[in-house]
Amino acid sequence: MTRLSVEMLAADTVEPITSAGHAQLGIAVLSGIAVIVLLITKFKLHAFLALTIGSLALGAFAGAPLDKAITSFTTGLGSTVAGVGVLIALGAILGKMLADSGGADQIVDTILAKANGRSMPWAMVLIASVIGLPLFFEVGVVLLIPVVLMVAKRGNYSLMRIGIPALAGLSVMHGLVPPHPGPLVAIDAVQANLGVTLALGVLVAIPTVVVAGPLFSRYAARWVDVPAPERMIPQRPSEELQRRPGFGATLATILLPVVLMLAKALVDIVVDDPEHTVQRVFDVAGSPLIALLAAVLVGIFTLGRPAGFSKERISRLVEKGLAPIAGILLIVGAGGGFKQTLIDSGVGQMVLEISEDWSIPALLLAWLIAVAIRLATGSATVATVSAAGLVAPLAADMSTTHTALLVLAIGAGSLFFSHVNDAGFWLVKEYFGLSVGQTIKTWSVMETIISVVAGGVVLLLSLII
Repeated sequence: MTRLSVEMLAADTVEPITSAGHAQLGIAVLSGIAVIVLLITKFKLHAFLALTIGSLALGAFAGAPLDKAITSFTTGLGSTVAGVGVLIALGAILGKMLADSGGADQIVDTILAKANGRSMPWAMVLIASVIGLPLFFEVGVVLLIPVVLMVAKRGNYSLMRIGIPALAGLSVMHGLVPPHPGPLVAIDAVQANLGVTLALGVLVAIPTVVVAGPLFSRYAARWVDVPAPERMIPQRPSEELQRRPGFGATLATILLPVVLMLAKALVDIVVDDPEHTVQRVFDVAGSPLIALLAAVLVGIFTLGRPAGFSKERISRLVEKGLAPIAGILLIVGAGGGFKQTLIDSGVGQMVLEISEDWSIPALLLAWLIAVAIRLATGSATVATVSAAGLVAPLAADMSTTHTALLVLAIGAGSLFFSHVNDAGFWLVKEYFGLSVGQTIKTWSVMETIISVVAGGVVLLLSLII
């Protein structure tokens, strides 16, 4: 969605749908979030349904007419899906192509072949960060777990020494770097520049993943010393293939959308003339839609064809890549509806006034709100979309870089202390054969380190740029 269309949409919904005071709005927010948390945790309702019901409950508690609350929710849902839905779909296709073609395995094997004992944790974090760019977290975990288990077993490494760096790389990419759903939704909500956010996201990700990955894994391996479980070593995708893509072609395909979007951001800064031919070219080539679409089309020739895939198989691969993201799109869309209901109810303005009265830095406030919702719901995506809706008005007077940092503060907060209400917690526990206590000592602590370090780096950058 273009900025102009967003502004036109905002103009249509600028009048609050309720005249409630701060006290009533505060109660409405807490009640709406409580409904969402209760439905997700107690009744195990899908996050899409929970966010839908919670949005309507928020409007009702705020004293808004039901028809206006419904209009706010559907408007927000539509604009969010329009803004990020296609990007999520293209990212899913690219990720599926990378996994099924054996391109991901080619990157893994090439890097591991050059790694020795001491550098192995660093090799794992590098692999996870590269592969994690186009892959959703859950897909990345499933893809890398066989590698982690085999490396730990064959090299006689501690499972945590190898596993934590891989998980850190995937988690940092998931929370901080577009085109992952969370950062995309936050970018859309606060109207941040995607190229600048991507560049700063990578900058924040580097120290974060170093601390939470290779460095923390030393301590995690001492706290939890477990062998790789034999029963959990599944077959790798490329084992059934006769050939697979080359390392250089695979890496170039993964990095293509990143390079195009970063190039657009750089040209915007250097040229700074919307009518200049170079800037107009990069405005198109570096737009998220074109950048990801280009990567998918290039991937057909650099990933699909070298793996021996026919046209029919590539078509089936695209279809299979789209199927698992239906739930994600609905959650993201419902989160956008919840965000719009918050804004139209006047809650966003209330948060803006509170931040001014209490002198809380906007970036810290955004991080704290995301942390609270993450702890309550267990979902990083729900935490991101909800927090973005609450703090969106804070971005109105921010510079381009600080708006991008606001997105990263939300993303950092959304990763805080994964525990028993997070599906990722149980995914890691079962794959690594850990107890609940061992998972908390390793995975949960790692997620907290990522959140705190990334949040700290974001605050530091806000003082510099």
